[in-house]
Amino acid sequence: MRTMSTTESSPLILAITACPTGIAHTYMAAENLEAAAQELGYRIKIETHGSIGVEGAFSKQDIEEADAIVIGADTVISKDRFHGKRLEATGVDEAIKHPKELLSRSLSASRWEGSSEKTEEEAPRKNSVGQTLYKALMNGVSHMIPFVVTGGLLIAVALSIGGTPTPEGMAIPEDSFWNTVNELGALAFSLMVPVLSGYIAVGIADRPGLAPGLITGLIATTGSLYGSEAGAGFLGGIVTGILSGYVALAIKKIPVHKFIAPIWPIIVIPIFTTLIVGLIFILLIGAPVSAAFEAMTNYLAGMQGSSVIVLGLILGAMIAFDMGGPFNKTAFLFGGGMIAAGNAAPMGMAACAIAVPPLAVGVATLLRRRWFTKAEKDAGIAALFMGFFGITEGAIPLAAARPLQVIPANVAGGAVAGALAGLFGAQDHVMHGGPIVAVLGAVDNVVGFFIAMLAGIVVCAGLILLLVGLTQRKDKPLVAVDTISLDKDLGSSSEEVIRSMVKLTSARMSDAEAVASAALKRESTRSTGVGHGVAIPHARSAGVKVPTLAFARLPHGVTWAEGEDPTTLAFLIAVPDNAGKQHLKLLSKLARNIMKEDFRAQLHGAKTRKEAADIISQVLSPAPATDKAAATTQA
Repeated sequence: MRTMSTTESSPLILAITACPTGIAHTYMAAENLEAAAQELGYRIKIETHGSIGVEGAFSKQDIEEADAIVIGADTVISKDRFHGKRLEATGVDEAIKHPKELLSRSLSASRWEGSSEKTEEEAPRKNSVGQTLYKALMNGVSHMIPFVVTGGLLIAVALSIGGTPTPEGMAIPEDSFWNTVNELGALAFSLMVPVLSGYIAVGIADRPGLAPGLITGLIATTGSLYGSEAGAGFLGGIVTGILSGYVALAIKKIPVHKFIAPIWPIIVIPIFTTLIVGLIFILLIGAPVSAAFEAMTNYLAGMQGSSVIVLGLILGAMIAFDMGGPFNKTAFLFGGGMIAAGNAAPMGMAACAIAVPPLAVGVATLLRRRWFTKAEKDAGIAALFMGFFGITEGAIPLAAARPLQVIPANVAGGAVAGALAGLFGAQDHVMHGGPIVAVLGAVDNVVGFFIAMLAGIVVCAGLILLLVGLTQRKDKPLVAVDTISLDKDLGSSSEEVIRSMVKLTSARMSDAEAVASAALKRESTRSTGVGHGVAIPHARSAGVKVPTLAFARLPHGVTWAEGEDPTTLAFLIAVPDNAGKQHLKLLSKLARNIMKEDFRAQLHGAKTRKEAADIISQVLSPAPATDKAAATTQA
């Protein structure tokens, strides 16, 4: 968040900028608003909603002290927190081209009192179902992590210091201090799935989805409501979160009278969503799952004497699949039941596989830290501790964030560990798992137990890194200033210039025509001419191999769109469909600098392509410039 240096008595304006791609216009609008505020003598704080996330988030105090709010966005921005404030909302282009007028209007704008109707500017852009679900899932995981870490570590500490092995499992004396610590951890764990469900619902339906998401998430963990001893675990929480989110969103869209609108999100939506989703889960989803678990348990009991290796594969895969969910609990209860029947081998298979997912995700995040987010790395460290104490839920944060990479790897690693534990005859005489039971002497054939566990961890961590690595662009520059064209005739229209610039960067394209089409399609919705004789066309396309930036200085100027001044400086930004976020931070710096007169003057005065490349590279890289040598391709 950046604040201009003015007197404390100057008006304070809070501004939000956002565009659908979040690559350039978001940051150019922010730069122009800052410059305009400085000229007008206003104080300003800006919150950008770009592809790299929300930056400069306003505090409660910022909002209380603000004289006006400006929203320059082409995406939906929630206004709930600005109730009672003067608010001026417009598109991002207005913030780029007329920032002074926009700031001035905001100080006399109407106060925001809330509305059940959306204007055209506020209408949500259509995202694919996959994008919506992914964002909602990430929202749930980020809020769930503190509960997993807190609960898991409290239980782990209590078990390690105050626990003793018994035939029934790890036990902590009821009148001891450590039993109290263990109960605190259990309470934290009991909130994990409801919180996951609640914030998935929020990611889909905003705040009206919170209460029903939390309540139905609790239903998912209460198996007695639908005839299941195991409950539905974190997978059930994902299901209830998604259902609650979409049901709440559907009810939210029902048009209502303005007198009813204030109570709609706090009474009507939560009550009806909870009823609908809760009854669907209890009456339709829970019972079939419970029946499936019972049938599976009977099947496992029938095959137990036929092949310990096959049984180990199945038990290990089930334990690792949903990490504390119904499959995990079914396998765990089966193993525990066999202890009572005088056969501790199935529990040995389960106990060995239980530790594989959390230990493996911890190892994976340590080996390739740059591939994971800070939250994932923190969760990985916590998972190592939880894995040692047999708390398989430690792997849930990464499994929920990266299900297609982590869950298959968990299943493979758990299956290997379970099968080898059966082969080596590693029996566990208590209903608990992880290295802690071996350390405390509850396991037969400790060496075989640890060999099986280590093999499972190697398989699981290796597969996680392999699958995650497929999405990484190894040994490639984040952004390449691929082409510099100085004073060459690239065409007399914006379409011709864009096609020429794409052609000049074709070495970094797998499908240049697809990239050109994507850029022109974006151009058809709104001109990328941003004033000051600058245009910044951009495209996100599967036809791009490497994030690429091209620059052209146009000698005669090109009319980019009707009514605009001739464009003399053009930047083409092209990124792959699966582009990560790190390069976007660099491009946001470029977007801000384009709005600065001295930066444009330097580019106009550059004598050679290398000189122009160096000018651009200096603003792209806070450290020594990357890939400068690639910036002088002949145009």
